[in-house]
Amino acid sequence: MSGYSLGIKELDDLLGGIREGTNLMMIGPPMSRKDDLLDAIIFNSQTPDGSAIIVSTREPGERVLGWFEDNGMSLADADIGVVDCVTKTLGMAAADTDKIKRASSPVDLTGIGVKISQFFEEMLVRKQKEHIHLCINSLSTILMYSNIQTVFRFLHVFTGRVKAANGFGLYVVEDEMHDAQTIATLKQLFDGMIEIKAVGDSYAMRVVGLTSKPTPWFEYSIEGTELSLKRT
Repeated sequence: MSGYSLGIKELDDLLGGIREGTNLMMIGPPMSRKDDLLDAIIFNSQTPDGSAIIVSTREPGERVLGWFEDNGMSLADADIGVVDCVTKTLGMAAADTDKIKRASSPVDLTGIGVKISQFFEEMLVRKQKEHIHLCINSLSTILMYSNIQTVFRFLHVFTGRVKAANGFGLYVVEDEMHDAQTIATLKQLFDGMIEIKAVGDSYAMRVVGLTSKPTPWFEYSIEGTELSLKRT
């Protein structure tokens, strides 16, 4: 079983692959298109033996899946599941489907955990997929409603599940929304970070913690699933 990639050639060449069981924090300022970056990574790194679980605290599950479909992915063939933490908070009655499981709200960490576990069981045990992504977008929304100790315990369970399943976890955090102690506490759970910073009117990214020294900064732009990188 091989490792994982980001589906971004410039960074993948520098990293030489991402080992199984890796958990990464993606941290950057608002408006830096972290949502699109996360979706593009999932889109570009999917393989026939792969699957992905996306916990969405920002958009309904249908909209999350719609992005992949709009960009040419066949949802009938792709093994992507969404834990939707939004729809029920809007007071909308919506049943679970094969690809969307609903939690009552971003506060409901127990319910979110149950839905994640159902997808893990389905993808790894029933379908016997060899690769699995777990993506939470975003931890910052969850932290708005729960204290850091509660979120840390929740994350400790699922970063551990990712390691045990030889998976790859990506967790989005809004920079500047949290104090230094909160970020330092969260970092304990991760193997490294995708850091994002503003560069003039654009944004740049680098990967920290997976190699002996951080990768260079790359300014990036996103068009659908296509990422263009330029070294800064």
